[in-house]
Amino acid sequence: MSARERELRGSTAVVGVAESMLGEVGPGISSLDLIGQATVAALDDAGLKKSDIDGLFTHSAFFNLPTVTTAEYLGIRPRYTDSTAIGGSSFVADLRHATAAINAGMCDVALITYGSTQRSSSGGLMTSGQVLTKSYESPFKPINPGSGYALAAARHMHEFGTTREQLAEVAVAARKWAQLNPVAFMHDDLTIDDVLNSRMVSTPLTVRDCCLVTDGGGAVIVTSAERAKSLKKAPTYILGAGEAHWNMHISQMPDLTETCATESSKNAYEVSGMKPSDIDVVEVYDAFTINTLLFLEDLGFVKKGESGAFVEGGRIAPGGELAVNTNGGGLSYCHPGMYGIFTIIEAVRQIRGEAGARQVDDVHVGMAHGNGGSLSTQCTAIFGDESTL
Repeated sequence: MSARERELRGSTAVVGVAESMLGEVGPGISSLDLIGQATVAALDDAGLKKSDIDGLFTHSAFFNLPTVTTAEYLGIRPRYTDSTAIGGSSFVADLRHATAAINAGMCDVALITYGSTQRSSSGGLMTSGQVLTKSYESPFKPINPGSGYALAAARHMHEFGTTREQLAEVAVAARKWAQLNPVAFMHDDLTIDDVLNSRMVSTPLTVRDCCLVTDGGGAVIVTSAERAKSLKKAPTYILGAGEAHWNMHISQMPDLTETCATESSKNAYEVSGMKPSDIDVVEVYDAFTINTLLFLEDLGFVKKGESGAFVEGGRIAPGGELAVNTNGGGLSYCHPGMYGIFTIIEAVRQIRGEAGARQVDDVHVGMAHGNGGSLSTQCTAIFGDESTL
């Protein structure tokens, strides 16, 4: 962390957040339509006009030149554009990039947005581009991304004694949060036995250990702290952020039980001046149940190897010790290919006190954490309200 980056603490704020239609939107609705829906709603949330947007940040697996295509669709001409492509963590990284651009005078109002019709278009997983180079993993014919995450789960179980039941606790907790969220995709009751007895995808992970396949879009609007004070909603300040990537293929991870979230969160904590015990709500990218366990450790909430025992007994469920994935997460709320933007939206809503039945008491500091690839890229952002400045 540089001294200059430390000076950026609280210099920008999220002033608008919104989702589009979620779940299964059906034929006739495109990923750009979902971006449009979310953008209009986020502008209204912020009390801004489309003409105020002069910075655009997006990434897509559905169309080429993502910012160019999105700008044309929205009818805007940004003077700063960023289409960083590091998978599902891209949008959390965009918070840091937008803060840098705003402070450099390259834009004043940044739109971070994403839309996907993954479920309606294909019913399966979308990738961010055709794989033209073979990896050392290819001869083994993995069912990716599931097989990669299953490998990490199996190693965590072997090394630390983590159990299938403990992994299932993550899915059950997510479902309980989703039952408090009216727009979540899944509301049915879910038990540990249901998770264990569901269809096997890649040992040891069953289908209920894996994220949803849904449609959906989101938008986040960022501006300077000074401008934010005059807008519609109380600012949610970006206190610090960090990003890291150590590997593309999971076979190249130095240690299958440790992700570079250790590095991204270190920067976020140092810039923000916060520590894990200061965080009131934790929104992580739970593409698989093992993700939540790994990130609770690598983000510093529990020691390495202790996350399995930590989540037992509903400790991360509603009413538990630590509020994790309060919207239901990618496991039960939505997961339209890349989920990172929704961690931001939920963290902001919790800090604002706008989360309805799932609202956690006395929230002042929230974390959004994004993941991309096969535990390849990690980005961490920490937000706070006025009291944290």
